[in-house]
Amino acid sequence: MLAATVVAPGHSKVVPLRPEFITKQDGAEKQDCERGAVKRWYATHGARLKPLRPVYLADDLFACHSVVKMLEDGGDDFIFTCKEASHKALYDFIDGAEPERHQEKVRKGKTSETFRYRFIENVPLRDSKDAALVTWIGVEISDAKGVVKYKTAFITSLPVTKSNVAEIVACGRARWKIENESFNVLKNHGYELEHNFGHGENYLAMTLVTLNMLAFAWHTVLDLLEPPWKKAREAAEKRTSFFAYLGTLTSFVVFPSWSELLEALATFSIPPHLLAAQKIE
Repeated sequence: MLAATVVAPGHSKVVPLRPEFITKQDGAEKQDCERGAVKRWYATHGARLKPLRPVYLADDLFACHSVVKMLEDGGDDFIFTCKEASHKALYDFIDGAEPERHQEKVRKGKTSETFRYRFIENVPLRDSKDAALVTWIGVEISDAKGVVKYKTAFITSLPVTKSNVAEIVACGRARWKIENESFNVLKNHGYELEHNFGHGENYLAMTLVTLNMLAFAWHTVLDLLEPPWKKAREAAEKRTSFFAYLGTLTSFVVFPSWSELLEALATFSIPPHLLAAQKIE
């Protein structure tokens, strides 16, 4: 499936959106692919999300003319990873050009890191007359001794200046939150989502993974907005422990309301009147 997730730099919470499954479409002769899936996803959800003014983030696979043109036509912005190996024409164009430069030193604990940025506007994405024009940004991060620890590049539709290039790069790097705060949680922290999640000849796997991600989305909303839920989650510390406690309690006690269930989870206790009610029944 192609997953879409709301992320932002500096925020630990992510909100998954409806996924698009990569599967052969009715009437199509070719097998489906990620680029086909992202075009279907955007056609379905792009207009609805537009009032939120999203900036679309994606890896190098989607830094292609058709996807960039789709977003441009829709009036939306993007920041995509751009590797030299898969964008020869673009890197040939910028080779030898003099980019704008910016540098910042950032404290990190007792040491510091140096961020060096380069950017060039109006770079053609491919070798053709109708090539989409983008802004290329290169960034490298070095430690206090000058050793380069990280290096990458992006293309974007956003206007880039020395005053905002660091913020734009931070947004581009936030794409990794879909791996760390979303996929890692779904696989390893209680949701048990795996590559072969679910079986069935037709739609069972799609149904199960959709329900799984819907649960994750609602849990995230509750983490952000619902104090009793947050209190219960914090008491359990680990998400896997929270799910275990939830399953154990509801196996032996019937709670008349969510508020009483969440209070029991937060305090590790069951109200006496509920225990008495279970005995009578």
